[in-house]
Amino acid sequence: MDLGNYTRVKEFVFLGITQSRELSWALFAVLVVVYVTTLVGNLLIMVAVTCESHLHTPMYFLLRNLSVLDICFSSITAPKALVDLLSHRKTISFNGCITQMFFFHLLGGADVFSLSVMAFDRYVAISRPLHYVTIMSKGRCTALIAASWLGGFVHSIVQVSLLLPLPFCGPNVLDTFYCDVPQVLKLACADTFALELLMISNNGLLSWFIFFFLLVSYTFILTMLRSHAGEGRRKAISTCTSHVTVVTLHFVPCIYVYARPFSPLPTDKAISVTFTVISPLLNPLIYTLRNQEMKSAMKRLKKQLGHLERI
Repeated sequence: MDLGNYTRVKEFVFLGITQSRELSWALFAVLVVVYVTTLVGNLLIMVAVTCESHLHTPMYFLLRNLSVLDICFSSITAPKALVDLLSHRKTISFNGCITQMFFFHLLGGADVFSLSVMAFDRYVAISRPLHYVTIMSKGRCTALIAASWLGGFVHSIVQVSLLLPLPFCGPNVLDTFYCDVPQVLKLACADTFALELLMISNNGLLSWFIFFFLLVSYTFILTMLRSHAGEGRRKAISTCTSHVTVVTLHFVPCIYVYARPFSPLPTDKAISVTFTVISPLLNPLIYTLRNQEMKSAMKRLKKQLGHLERI
């Protein structure tokens, strides 16, 4: 059939997280709290790392970048999802859908590479403590962060470039609450089997590889810590376990979504909510609740804000 005769759809219709009006209001209330807490929590980390001089170290420099990514990543999907929960008709333009996918994969890819950089930072700190400050200089940290964003950009461009040439002539209904490759690809008016395999290898296998690499890296780091003693060992173990928790919470949903055939499953929406809304909230909670330095910095920041209010 001549693909030139196809008329491209101008918009996509979301079925949303739920089609129940009562449940929509309840989910709206919960997700508003989660989203606002995500913004506030990550902003507090950014302010604390910026204002507290004793947090001006490579690890917290990288953590601040992760907070920026978490704010941006959750903002790609959460505001639209919240509006749609209260809307009867949930739509997004074709160009808006492609734009959302581009930034979703840009920030998601940068997040993945940033977690890898943070693992490298912990490895250097534990294996080369005397050379740590020299190796992880501010210039090198900035370069690694820039490389993470560039990696996310390249990854995203590949995804969008593979999708754009496809004909989308209808149907235009997405059983989800945001635009992503697995759902949008299934609406193409063409045989997408080979492209699906390519995207599974691009997204899924890459996620598996990086997740496995990070778990092996942290296992190796924790093994090295057995030769250490005292307070430094306890702090390093606490930091590494926090990192492993965040890595697991990020990669398990990611692998579930992208490392399998793009056929819908009943648990897809729950995993998607966890991946896009809940995970960015858990990151600041995990890093602050398990990190004594960050908790102390937050207390000092609270005292400073209280002093300013009295003035």
